[in-house]
Amino acid sequence: MAARVGLMTVELYIGGCRSLKEKRQVLHSLMTRLRNEFNLAIAEVDHHDKHQRACLAIACVGNRTEHVNRMLDIVLERLAVETRISLIESQIELL
Repeated sequence: MAARVGLMTVELYIGGCRSLKEKRQVLHSLMTRLRNEFNLAIAEVDHHDKHQRACLAIACVGNRTEHVNRMLDIVLERLAVETRISLIESQIELL
């Protein structure tokens, strides 16, 4: 049995944040919603000390490459319409 792993990294701009506490609140809410809706693993991996920037790593595991790729595409679409963030850059790797 083969497992397919998809890893997506996204660079985000979080406008209006004046403190790290505000940034954490926005990210915590976003990450919780994505975890609950899509059953993903998500972590902030860069820009920890910047108020308005974040880099998230999002992992999806499945038994078919098509499913994993589609799930990450849906997450990317969801991030693109989020009102509190702007998507700067994204990268998807299938392992």
